[in-house]
Amino acid sequence: MRAPDIRLEEVSHLYQPAGVRALDDVTLQVGGGERLVLIGQNGSGKTTLVRHLNGLLRPTRGRVLLDGQPTAGRTVAQLAATVGLVFQDPDRQIFAGSVEAEVAFGPRNLGLRGRELRVAVGEALALVGLEGQARTNPYDLGESRRKLLALASVLAMQTPVLVLDEPTTGQDRSGAEIVRETLAAVAAEGRTVIAISHDMEFAAESFQRVVTLRAGRVLLDGSPSAVFAERAWEALDSSYLEPPVASRVGARLGLGSTPTAAMVIEALRDAPQ
Repeated sequence: MRAPDIRLEEVSHLYQPAGVRALDDVTLQVGGGERLVLIGQNGSGKTTLVRHLNGLLRPTRGRVLLDGQPTAGRTVAQLAATVGLVFQDPDRQIFAGSVEAEVAFGPRNLGLRGRELRVAVGEALALVGLEGQARTNPYDLGESRRKLLALASVLAMQTPVLVLDEPTTGQDRSGAEIVRETLAAVAAEGRTVIAISHDMEFAAESFQRVVTLRAGRVLLDGSPSAVFAERAWEALDSSYLEPPVASRVGARLGLGSTPTAAMVIEALRDAPQ
């Protein structure tokens, strides 16, 4: 599957009538197939930014392009075939009376029917571990599993771009691991994965690129090893963010900002007693 290049050109967004500037002249390029995570304190503009990708919000100034074509003039329904967005709160997304119906809704609206639809639904449910819950009412699931259901409902649409808002928040260890494995599988298909996260370990381990927002502007943009390096800690602190534990340990032991568990264990074993 070929994912489009995404470009935001000098995008600003002003919420009316209060006049709050949530994005301030943001220019950002995301290549097809990239895995990118947005980090930043609450109110830094992360959710506002991703909602411009599928047309839920439109720029007050600037423009958004998919493969060089402006999204202006395209409806949310048209953009939904390219950009799938999983909300932070699953209850803002779920409405059907069964898990199966919920997951089938999006792909059916995109034109899937019959066996093709059943396969898309089945594969999405299997990816998130809900294959045995097809007839279950979504509200009989716990919150963490409803979040997985919301993810499955977008996965079934097979969009080349997948956007997730805080996918690991509220997840237990098992659910968080399912999210990681699912995103890895999606990325392996060549699809673009963009996430918002306050989970710095998840950001460092699951993404190729980390973009830090502060007050609606891009503060840092680079690989996890660059953004979480000790020289960037002051900038992170200005956004009320802390580097992952592994980065702090890596800096202390001279292992860099993204050491593996094996590297840390070996360094501790070799350290003077």
